[in-house]
Amino acid sequence: MTAALQTHSLHKRYGSRVAVQSLDLDVAPGTVFGLVGPNGAGKTTTIRMLLDIIRPSSGSIRVLGDSPRVGGAALRRRIGYIPGELRLDGRMRGRTLLDFLTELSGPVAPGTIDTLAERLGLDLRRPVHTLSKGNKQKLGLIQAFMHRPPLLILDEPTSGLDPLVQREFLSMVAEARAAGQTVLLSSHVLSEIQQAADRVAVLASGRLVAEGTVEELRSASVRRVRAVVSALSEEAVRAALAALPTVTDVEVMPTAEALHVAATVTGEVDGALRALLGGHLIDLTVEEPDLEESLIDLYARTEGAR
Repeated sequence: MTAALQTHSLHKRYGSRVAVQSLDLDVAPGTVFGLVGPNGAGKTTTIRMLLDIIRPSSGSIRVLGDSPRVGGAALRRRIGYIPGELRLDGRMRGRTLLDFLTELSGPVAPGTIDTLAERLGLDLRRPVHTLSKGNKQKLGLIQAFMHRPPLLILDEPTSGLDPLVQREFLSMVAEARAAGQTVLLSSHVLSEIQQAADRVAVLASGRLVAEGTVEELRSASVRRVRAVVSALSEEAVRAALAALPTVTDVEVMPTAEALHVAATVTGEVDGALRALLGGHLIDLTVEEPDLEESLIDLYARTEGAR
């Protein structure tokens, strides 16, 4: 199966500053792929290279099976794009602007623009320069989705949108995936990534530091495990957990009936559980991290390793 998006050893340098370094991405068609990272991680630079807005210093790119440099306008018509900093102005009405963009993007099914405008709550009769930031963002979303392209590249797509419209946007993404479209979603709103993405790539300082499903990224993070154990001594529990390199911050509180144990576990909790199951496990609580906690932990470990 040909990848919808693929980069190999992608590198972008501005003078002495490296914006993207040796980036390998492989996005399967018909999936939602999340791109996350702090400011300056290289997300927008990567997206601009995918669209041939800027050229890489080295490495290769394939978008829908074609080189962006060679594909030109024909390839761009197969992509729906909203930039991270959307700038729209002018005295033409929203409807007029979208009609003009339809001539550039390709055929739009009758009624599609009106349906999307109704779903997002946008009045297309208003001049573009009178629209708020949020309403301009809605206009940008309509132009990206309206021609139902095989690939959507969305950079911070919900910037300025209220929570109800954000929820409608997530429904649009889910419908696009169900229709076989591929979505590259770059966002600081990690709850969106957690809800929408099939796979997530994590960038830091221009490098890919992790990739996987949301569950895989969460499973690699830290958890706080609390257990109540009987028939084991405090010394035995401490010794068993001390032997596990993924377990830290162990606390053991003896009571008359049992031991109350708390520990921080990095990655899977199986080893910690096996250590405790040598006795009698009465109760167990594992505090699962959300994606934001997992990424914060991942960034901290990445910088610590450097």
